[in-house]
Amino acid sequence: MTVRPMVNRDSQFFWDGTKLGELRIQKCNACGAKRFPPGPACQSCSAYDRGYDVAAGTGTVFSYVVHRHPPVPGKELPIVIALIDLDEGVRMLGEVVDVADGDNGPGIEIGMPLRVDFREIDDDLTLPIWRASVEEGA
Repeated sequence: MTVRPMVNRDSQFFWDGTKLGELRIQKCNACGAKRFPPGPACQSCSAYDRGYDVAAGTGTVFSYVVHRHPPVPGKELPIVIALIDLDEGVRMLGEVVDVADGDNGPGIEIGMPLRVDFREIDDDLTLPIWRASVEEGA
């Protein structure tokens, strides 16, 4: 069993995008403001004219936690969860995979560059996950 996200009319576009391998960020068609998490009205101009941009899928770690307890259905502990500053100017919460949790050697750190990837859970759910970004020339 996997804990499933809440999907509603405000977030359906996001989950439709993850199925296609796209990271979609809500954008106000009236003023151009971007927002995450999505919602019904623009926080900048109060318009209800919603659209989205497809994000580049890159960002940096703003903050993080390493979840060690209690167990989470469908997950192996520890789980690294980060607040990610996307290059588009919004912050998103996400699981970071394939990095050490700090107790097992150097791993995730503030400012670390990340890139999005997608994990298909089943036919109805694909989750965005994050991995350390390998810088060109490194």
